[in-house]
Amino acid sequence: MNVGMLWLDDDRQRSLDEKVNRAAEYYQEKYGRSPELCLVNQKSLSEKKTVGHIEVQPAQTVLPHHFWLGMKS
Repeated sequence: MNVGMLWLDDDRQRSLDEKVNRAAEYYQEKYGRSPELCLVNQKSLSEKKTVGHIEVQPAQTVLPHHFWLGMKS
C-alpha cells in the first residue's frame, strides 16, 4: 500500500478489532468505499489476521496506536 489514511486510536479499553472497525467506518464515510488493508504496529499484532473483510497486518513502520488503512496495490 502506497497511499492510505492514517488513524490514531489510543483508547486502551477498545480491542484491536473495535479500533480497526471504527477506522474503517470513517474511511468508508470519507472515501466512499471500504478499505481492504490495515497496517498496525508490530507490537499490537504479531501475525496477520482478518477483521471483517479487512486484512490486518503488522508493520514495523507504523507507530503504536496508529492504523494505516487503504487499498491493496
